[in-house]
Amino acid sequence: MRLFLSKRSDDSLMKAFAKGNAQAFNELYGRHKDALYRFLLRASPSQTIAEDLAQETWAAMIKRSANYQPQGYFKTWLFTIARHKLIDLLRSQNYRINDASQTENDMDTLVAEPRGSALSELTVWRLLAKIKQLPSEQREAFVLKEEGFSLLEIAHITGAEPETVKSRIRYARTRLRNDISISKEVV
Repeated sequence: MRLFLSKRSDDSLMKAFAKGNAQAFNELYGRHKDALYRFLLRASPSQTIAEDLAQETWAAMIKRSANYQPQGYFKTWLFTIARHKLIDLLRSQNYRINDASQTENDMDTLVAEPRGSALSELTVWRLLAKIKQLPSEQREAFVLKEEGFSLLEIAHITGAEPETVKSRIRYARTRLRNDISISKEVV
């Protein structure tokens, strides 16, 4: 159990890590590992691939730490690395994300809902399945927004214009709302 939580910024922790402070890395890892993993899990064809990509992302961060330029964008920088790793893997393996199937364990890992949530497990399952069916650009923008990134940060990560990101999120939300309401009617 940790008694002291650092109030240091990600940028200052990254600078300390680049100078050899292992505790700074531990702090950065603790802050961002769950969100990074959820992002990769939601965007990847499988849990195994998401786990591998998360490790590769952290390894790449370590390798690039000496060249890191603090600009207040550590989380954006980290997720950009992860996104590039994912794109490289999908291109090299010729994966099609929308056709990827998920096991029940994969879906359970995706959910960060506390027990007793208003959403039933079946509704969560359906929502996550529908997220997987979104066009990749909409899914990516939606998932990043759900992880707490601003429109400008998502634009920076994806290389798209902020208005494009805003449209992708709007289309994703509309499609999810419509898909979920149709699913409820069918059941």
